Amino acid sequence: MASRPRRRLRRSLLAALVTASVAVPVSGAARPSAVPAPAPVALGPVNVAPGALAARYAAQREGIRAAERAAAGHGDRRRAAALSAMAGADRRFLAFDGRDGGRAAEVFGDLSHADRIAVLVPGSDTGLDRYERFRAGAQELGRQLGDRGAVVAWLGYRTPATFSAAALTPGSASHAAPALRSFVAELAAAAPATRIAVLCHSYGSVVCARAASGLRASDIVLYGSPGAGFDNVRDLRTRATVWAGRGSGDWIADVPHVRLDLHFTTIGFGTDPVSDRFGARRFDAGACGHSGYLRAGSVSLRNIADIVTATARTGERHA
Repeated sequence: MASRPRRRLRRSLLAALVTASVAVPVSGAARPSAVPAPAPVALGPVNVAPGALAARYAAQREGIRAAERAAAGHGDRRRAAALSAMAGADRRFLAFDGRDGGRAAEVFGDLSHADRIAVLVPGSDTGLDRYERFRAGAQELGRQLGDRGAVVAWLGYRTPATFSAAALTPGSASHAAPALRSFVAELAAAAPATRIAVLCHSYGSVVCARAASGLRASDIVLYGSPGAGFDNVRDLRTRATVWAGRGSGDWIADVPHVRLDLHFTTIGFGTDPVSDRFGARRFDAGACGHSGYLRAGSVSLRNIADIVTATARTGERHA
């Protein structure tokens, strides 16, 4: 039974959900002024042959530099500095678009020879200006996977702000899902013998659940999730194995697992993904907090890597 303070917190958060539902139709899409960036160069489908990848990485690097110049000309030093780092000679991007908050797909590891690929899908408050934390997790997972694994940090949608009405509704996820499904299909076509796992953090869980039907992945991993927007894994209509984990130090556990269907929107994401009712395979995420699932040396990192490498096949995985 939940403690009295936790029950009070749940009631307060539920009240916040209802309050946000009123704000959704009147708040619109208020956003800070956009930082200008040129349109990306059309490069065609991904080809994982070494020469083709090298050429693609070089072309994306030039696109990032062009976006850096545009940001500097606009007077946005923070964005320009972030883009300058992304344009480094050791960085490898399959895709980049500096417009509308930014889109990117960065590679860690040797995509040409990997037999396991993990695609990371971020949650709220992830963009070009706050990209490094997302990148750091991808790097750590890449180290954990070793030489035969590769990681793609997929920032393929405009993520909602954590403390916003948009983070309580599936609207951003519904827009992002087709792009994720298309990206994974492109990777699968380029490397048909390679096993692909899609790893979905926080609000990214909602994106992955929306994309799950037809997603060409062996595993879908939901971690730090507020809910997937579905009552049961069967509702995702996927052949992938669906996993769920939550660290004991993650505040997301106190978010009410409710879904309110209103005439203008849906608020909340329903069933807790780590509950028996949802039906996912659970893995042990240790004591990590909301942003610590891919931290070096963590239980959650080791167990997520085991899922990617197909060594966690027998139900709940522990340290």
